[in-house]
Amino acid sequence: MADVSDLEARLDALEARLEEVAADAAAARHLAAARDRDLADLGLKVDANRSAINALGVQTAAGFEETLKGFAEMRAKFDQGAAGQQQIVDMLNTLISGQGDQ
Repeated sequence: MADVSDLEARLDALEARLEEVAADAAAARHLAAARDRDLADLGLKVDANRSAINALGVQTAAGFEETLKGFAEMRAKFDQGAAGQQQIVDMLNTLISGQGDQ
């Protein structure tokens, strides 16, 4: 049979170890809670960045649409200018050919 003083020493060691394990468990719970908060914060930041990127994509698409519309307007004005210049050329050719008849 084991000595009583040996049992008391073993019991004291077991109680000390139990306190260490309880402290380790509390620390682990604290770290897990901090990790959960960090992950939640990270999720919010990712969502905010995704929203910002999507908004920039919409703005960029609108900007390209506006640019294309501007190019179409410029093309129409260039076509009008070219048609006007062609009319001038036609009139000059008519005048030139009419002078040869005189």
